[in-house]
Amino acid sequence: MAQLANRSLYAGALMITELPGLDELPRQNASQVKNKWGEVVRLVQELGSVAVTNHSTVEMVLVRAATYRQLVQEISALNAREQVVLDELASRFNSHLAALQQPDAARKVKALLGVKGKLTKRPRAGASF
Repeated sequence: MAQLANRSLYAGALMITELPGLDELPRQNASQVKNKWGEVVRLVQELGSVAVTNHSTVEMVLVRAATYRQLVQEISALNAREQVVLDELASRFNSHLAALQQPDAARKVKALLGVKGKLTKRPRAGASF
């Protein structure tokens, strides 16, 4: 059976848990879960997760509490990393916007557009080039 495995996205990075797809999980129907809870718990402890079905449709997945805690931590860490990137992008945007809001910005843009494709000197490649 498919079990939970860890892999590193890159050195020193967050460990992301690879979870098996729903089709790969062992299945228990809702009646089995209700009537044989002890067996279902042992199965989850042994395999890591179990899909619970109702009329052959997976309605939920039971996982170990430790796996759930790990997923919550990983999501929090990913959200924090995402926020850092968004904050950096917002800062760069605000910096560009502030430059465009300077009193002489309109004159500089008109002068740039007035060149009509003729450059007086070769442009330098920026940091993002």
